[in-house]
Amino acid sequence: MVFVPKITELNFREGMLTVVLGWIITCIAGALPYIMWGHEFTLANAWFESVSGYTTTGSTILNNIEALPKGLLFWRSSTHWIGGIGVVLFTILILPESSSERIVLLNTEISDLAKRNFQYRSRKVLIILAVVYVGLTLLEIIALKLAGMNMFDSINQSFATIATGGFSTKNASIAGFNSPVIDVIIMVFMVLAGLHFGLIFNTIIGKSPNLFKSKIVRAFLTVLALGIVITSLKLYVDGVYDNLGDAFRYGAFQVISVGTTTGFATADTRYWPSLTQIIIIYFTIQCAMVGSTSGGMKFDRIYIFFKSIKKQIELLKHPRAIINLKVDGKIVSSEMEMRVKTFIIFYLLIILIVTTILAAMNIDLITSFSAAIATIGNVGPGFGDVSSLGNFSTIPDAGKYVLSINMLLGRLEIFSFISLFVMDSWK
Repeated sequence: MVFVPKITELNFREGMLTVVLGWIITCIAGALPYIMWGHEFTLANAWFESVSGYTTTGSTILNNIEALPKGLLFWRSSTHWIGGIGVVLFTILILPESSSERIVLLNTEISDLAKRNFQYRSRKVLIILAVVYVGLTLLEIIALKLAGMNMFDSINQSFATIATGGFSTKNASIAGFNSPVIDVIIMVFMVLAGLHFGLIFNTIIGKSPNLFKSKIVRAFLTVLALGIVITSLKLYVDGVYDNLGDAFRYGAFQVISVGTTTGFATADTRYWPSLTQIIIIYFTIQCAMVGSTSGGMKFDRIYIFFKSIKKQIELLKHPRAIINLKVDGKIVSSEMEMRVKTFIIFYLLIILIVTTILAAMNIDLITSFSAAIATIGNVGPGFGDVSSLGNFSTIPDAGKYVLSINMLLGRLEIFSFISLFVMDSWK
């Protein structure tokens, strides 16, 4: 008789499988309310809307959002809020604490880059994420209510903002509220949702590392501010807006919205000057910081990439020198440096592949390209037929399935999703 020892703990590969399948199954379940309601929601549309919600992409197939019953509107926003903290992390939060499986799933869901600023054990990281996430949501609900928004809209817009999702209760997105005060409140919370939650927590309790001491946070905010200034000035100079105040109001909102992958809109950017569209496309690719609810490439990777280029230039001048790449005083290992470069190459390659597939479906180039970068970045709007005040209803069903996979690739940061289909990794 052979006794096989009982295995009760998940290994990393099993954790990876659990995370990926957890996202897929959740998206399938999330499509059911849309299918039951019917109307615009065919099978492809319901799947697309569900994936867009849980991955916090915010792309929609709906032509008339305000026609949805309040229950379904709240469901859309709830998928954002659950997906924002991560489907697996949300599940861990509501399940009883159990041995090391919880830790394996947490470590699988959170990238190594994001963990660098969490100076705590895994269980405390989970608590920090929940406290900051819920805290920011409640603060925004209160702020929007005080600004004159009704409670239902305040909750829905806050769910979408803190999740950096972009599903609104209005056809015209945030433009539908026509309030400068509401615009400013949402801009502030979009920026906060795009910062590393561990740094936000440390700032609140007065511990290092925090937002004020992080060079990468300063770099991110500087690049964001530069994008806002250039975009706003261009809008004013070209006469898109009659006064500088309006140019900054609308320019800042759109840059912050795509730069944090939220995807809300107060203007239709497809009619903006080419320079401003290029800036918006850049921020759609860059996105916000690791450790936030933002999707996409992440600013941290771009920051490390350019520091790596600087390091290589120094090595050309001094071949025998030992140069350590540091971020906020911490050495970035050669392994992580290589992973960052590989990720960026894969990311851009996927954009090229998806753009080509969509173009093969006779979708115009600007729509194909912007849809590809908007979905893998979990941003939401693009240009052309899928502009900031448009939707994805004109995309063929096959294209919607392709873009849904693209959203999942972006949310799971590519390698987690791909590893599920690479059989060698399971040997």
